[in-house]
Amino acid sequence: MAESGKQHLVTAVTEEKGTTCWGCGLGLLLPTLGPAFKCGWCGAITNHNLNKTQNQCLLWRRLRDRCFVSFLFSFMLFVICGGVWAAFPIIFLVSYTSGIVHSVITTILALTTISTFGLSAFQCAGAPPMILWGSYTVVGKGELENYTFCHYCSKPKSPRAHHCRSCGMCILDMDHHCPFIGNCVGAANHRHFIAFLISAIFSTIYVTVMCAYTSFLIWPPLRYKPPEHSTIFSTGLMMLASREGFVALLSSAMELPGEHTSAI
Repeated sequence: MAESGKQHLVTAVTEEKGTTCWGCGLGLLLPTLGPAFKCGWCGAITNHNLNKTQNQCLLWRRLRDRCFVSFLFSFMLFVICGGVWAAFPIIFLVSYTSGIVHSVITTILALTTISTFGLSAFQCAGAPPMILWGSYTVVGKGELENYTFCHYCSKPKSPRAHHCRSCGMCILDMDHHCPFIGNCVGAANHRHFIAFLISAIFSTIYVTVMCAYTSFLIWPPLRYKPPEHSTIFSTGLMMLASREGFVALLSSAMELPGEHTSAI
């Protein structure tokens, strides 16, 4: 019985191997088939199966993000400036009070959309706080509870954080990486991103309504009237109606600079 107990003890010792916790630096004995373990002192999790993978598309992702941000910002400026140039002279001709009201609404929506877009795109999405690690003399018991080691940043990663290879850093409370703002949506800019989406929706609705209203005011009516006794919508009638619509659109575009001059 005593010899069998010694053999069992020797077997148990030989089936364990020594390793070091990355969080506090303490040596630990682990089973052979245990690549992932949690330190009993600091609470850090070590996973030997997670290795750093090379990302060959990092430069392409960053270039794509910059192009999306530049295009979206230019498109917003084009819609704002183009709408003011095309619609506001017509609105002021209809009613000066209506023009003032729409000027205020346009200014509020434009400033809100551009400012929230800028905060979402250029503000840090949420960097994890700095924390001491590497030695048990500076790491207290349980201070790295459920922390893992980020092989890309080479520092502790909070359980609330996720590494974004497009941004090249760990993001706290990361929701997703949005290419249209060229940034992650995280703890620091999540509210700004939601505000940008709401502002963009209201701005789109407002621009659509104002475009329809202005077009209704400046487009001349169709000159063609179908015969009263005509019951068959022929191909020639469809082509004639399309031609009249194109002529009306072209004439309105040609008359628009003259209306701007008279309004000024």
